[in-house]
Amino acid sequence: MVSQSMSAAKARQSGDRLESKTAAEIAGQSTTVHRPVMLDECVELVTGALLDAPDPIIVDCTLGLAGHATAFLKAAPNAKLIGIDRDAEALALASERMRREGLAERFIPVHAAFDQLEQVLDEQDIARVDAVFMDLGLSSLQIDEADRGFSYSHDAPLDMRMDTNQQLTAERVLATYEAAELTRIFRDYGEERFARQIARAIVTRRDKEPLTSTAQLNRLVDEVVPQAHRPAGNPAKRVFQALRIEVNGELDKLASTLPQAARCLNVGGRLVVESYHSLEDKTVKAFMAQGLTIDAPADMPIVPPDAQPFFHALTRGAMKASEQEIASNPRSASVRLRAVEVSRQIPARWRQQFAEAAEHPHSAAGGVLAKSKSAGKTIGKTSKRRMNTARQSDTRSRRS
Repeated sequence: MVSQSMSAAKARQSGDRLESKTAAEIAGQSTTVHRPVMLDECVELVTGALLDAPDPIIVDCTLGLAGHATAFLKAAPNAKLIGIDRDAEALALASERMRREGLAERFIPVHAAFDQLEQVLDEQDIARVDAVFMDLGLSSLQIDEADRGFSYSHDAPLDMRMDTNQQLTAERVLATYEAAELTRIFRDYGEERFARQIARAIVTRRDKEPLTSTAQLNRLVDEVVPQAHRPAGNPAKRVFQALRIEVNGELDKLASTLPQAARCLNVGGRLVVESYHSLEDKTVKAFMAQGLTIDAPADMPIVPPDAQPFFHALTRGAMKASEQEIASNPRSASVRLRAVEVSRQIPARWRQQFAEAAEHPHSAAGGVLAKSKSAGKTIGKTSKRRMNTARQSDTRSRRS
């Protein structure tokens, strides 16, 4: 059961450190408060779904410090927002921010992982919503708190948990996983060229002493990766990304949540997703492509209504941050923003497939990882071929 969180009283109970952070960050006095990435574009895409809805409901699956969420509620004064986050501290801070900005009455905070989306809505007795938003990047709270272990720029314990109640940490992964499994993680989740060498070095090192800090891991990767083959920036960044994805099950949770989001959206509802690395973006792109293409053989002369696309693309490919935004907020450089609108009732067979994908996310995520870069091109070519066939058939019908 997910827990509806958290009153300001609970935030106050979490200690002086949390209270001082609330006063500074939520009031906007801290230098660690960051403007949400592509905020204007996200507000336009999300609130565009609410124009004709009498009592619209938005779900922010990645609430964080509520930067996007507060903007959504201000832009849509008749909307309510359900904010989901598995980081209890972030949820408490977001709840306090909503109270300070006079938005608490239209805000429902829920302590859960976003792959519990349908369960959250069931417990709120909500069947359909009008917009689902996901910002898949780390929140500024997680990045700026050095002791969380997400950043390779500060020495900290190898933690990397978004939900500090869970048992698995980055330190535990490095201490217990076999070399072959570490290699797979670094290769698949970090796209690390020297995955095998790094994994072997970790196993050799831990036989002598455990890896417990980000600085130790940084030094190990620095020793393994040849100088001539290093990517721009810190050579350990791919390893850190891979560990974070493994610890938090990020790709499996994403692969489970996307079909849940589609199933719970009204016709005219919108799914808006910001991703920050290629694995996330490939997963989002592949999922959306299912509803943007004609579900019929390419040579079929007439496309049945039930085979027509049920998504309408709101972005042309993936939107990127402007040069001006990147200059003021370097964290926005890697963002890819994609959005679709549900254009008609999703066919029953697709709803069933989405339900199965939500139940077995590892297969869905693994399928995306297994595909080559040509998969997206194949989808695009197939879609164009089918559309051209349909147009040619329509032209022949009019001539006859």
